[in-house]
Amino acid sequence: MAFPDPAPKPRWYAVPARALFVTMLLTLLSFAVTLLVSILAMVSAAAIRGTSPDMRFAYRHVALPVAIVVGAIVLVVTLALEIRHYRQARTLAGIARVSQSGLGR
Repeated sequence: MAFPDPAPKPRWYAVPARALFVTMLLTLLSFAVTLLVSILAMVSAAAIRGTSPDMRFAYRHVALPVAIVVGAIVLVVTLALEIRHYRQARTLAGIARVSQSGLGR
């Protein structure tokens, strides 16, 4: 009985690439959502007070610091998850290779 080819061997250089890609996506998403919420809060607060809103505050003091913190947390968590996934895939590829070569009998 012929077995299909095992999954390709995992590559170590894909770990930081995927981690950075996910980090960039989630950082941009958190910046956009935080900026939207802070702008809405600034506009509503200015409407209640009867003044004009200063939108620079939403960018500089709310959205940017939140995005930086979220980006740092996401980078650490994503790296940990990707390293765990790489090690698990490497182990499973080794097990598949041994079982196909007949040495595991």
